[in-house]
Amino acid sequence: MAIRIGILGAAKIAPPVVINPSKDNPDFEVVAVAARDPERAKAYAAEHGIPQVAKDYEALVRHPDVDLVYNALPPAGHAQWSIAALEAGKNVLCEKPFAMNAAQVKRMKDAADRTGRILVEAFHYRHHAVMHRAVALLRAGEIGRIESAEAFFDVPIPYRDGELRWIREQGGGALMDLGCYPIHCLRSLIGAEPKVLSASCEMEHDVDVTTAATLDFEGVPAKLNTSMKSQRFGATATIRGSKGTLEIQNFVAPQMGCRFTVTVDGAAREEPTAGAATYVAQLAELGDVLLRGKAPLISLESSLANMAAIDAVYAKAGVKRDFD
Repeated sequence: MAIRIGILGAAKIAPPVVINPSKDNPDFEVVAVAARDPERAKAYAAEHGIPQVAKDYEALVRHPDVDLVYNALPPAGHAQWSIAALEAGKNVLCEKPFAMNAAQVKRMKDAADRTGRILVEAFHYRHHAVMHRAVALLRAGEIGRIESAEAFFDVPIPYRDGELRWIREQGGGALMDLGCYPIHCLRSLIGAEPKVLSASCEMEHDVDVTTAATLDFEGVPAKLNTSMKSQRFGATATIRGSKGTLEIQNFVAPQMGCRFTVTVDGAAREEPTAGAATYVAQLAELGDVLLRGKAPLISLESSLANMAAIDAVYAKAGVKRDFD
């Protein structure tokens, strides 16, 4: 029997993440959706062929036909509704960043541990073959001892009224929406946790529009940059070692164009970039977790550490973010 998905939020992200991939994955089917506006939920369901509309979020997480809740709400709604879903006996795939701060993630993790349900953060990029290959090459010592690293993710996101990524109380800001990726990528590739040495945030409308930080991963210096004010999309991770360099251009979505270069002892080679789209691979892995007992690639301990790193960058930059 297929895992039945209920979607929290009539969100633009849901079609590529679960609605479309589930059509080609027999492990899943999307059966219900809920939104703040019931009429919007009805229109969304009609547009995407979703058979049931729950009257509100509470009804969705308690829906008897739902096995897995996909939490596509803004970060401000991640902790509350993921915990509610877990306590209702549902498994949860929750969008990134996992919550508003590490304290909320800790409560989410505690709820998953207490209920015995599966809770996974939707860092889709990590499931692509490019990232699997990059991690394997680094662990094998292909470029020698890691000596330095840097990663950035820039996307032009113009200000407009109602744009969630420009609303502090909803979890907006460049570091939250974009910078969570390079932090996660650096942690994954280096295989260590960072200490924040310095950080700065350019603020507009009470959110950071550009953030930069210098990090130390147990002796490996690294740089992080992210911006919503850039002129163009860019997402590159670079790892430098004692024998060479590994660079991934567009590590976030390799299926949309990627260049993966490894240079060892002065000789450069292009690594393959083919593989299932990140969202397709993410859902396939979740099926293995829920149906076949695989341990999640992205653990709750890792999600907690990623959120703690985000908190630390903001704190070092002097940006106060007090959320319950």
